[in-house]
Amino acid sequence: MDILAETSFLFPLYRDEVHTDKAIATIDQLSSPLPISALVALEFRQAVRFQVFLHHKDKKTGIPKEQGEKTLNLFQADIQEGIIRIMPADWLQVHAIADSLGTKHVPNHGYRILDILHVATALHLGAKQFLTFDQHQSKLAKAEGLQLSLTG
Repeated sequence: MDILAETSFLFPLYRDEVHTDKAIATIDQLSSPLPISALVALEFRQAVRFQVFLHHKDKKTGIPKEQGEKTLNLFQADIQEGIIRIMPADWLQVHAIADSLGTKHVPNHGYRILDILHVATALHLGAKQFLTFDQHQSKLAKAEGLQLSLTG
């Protein structure tokens, strides 16, 4: 596998924000479905739900329920239509890689577990390129030899 996208790459595809044009241009250049992990799919869905929760508590934040439902439906449709492909992973192996990355990088750089798990998944799946707009994850991915064409 050549490429793997993480959660910060997905958001601009479904919500107009600063990286939307760059994310769409990247998708347009792909000749195959956008590969993501099951962890990315779960994190994306949960983040959308959390944005709905925030809006429910304070209308000045988050997104309305209808927009959240529309986003989740579009995401699911993209998976079903083959625009996005969830890549199978051996999570025991991913966790072993993540533990090794944590031992190697956390003492000096303080990476959080989701950052580590996303990079570990990319390494486990044999990705050469990692799509992220997350600066912290970019540093870890680069340190582990993944190519980055996107950064925040």
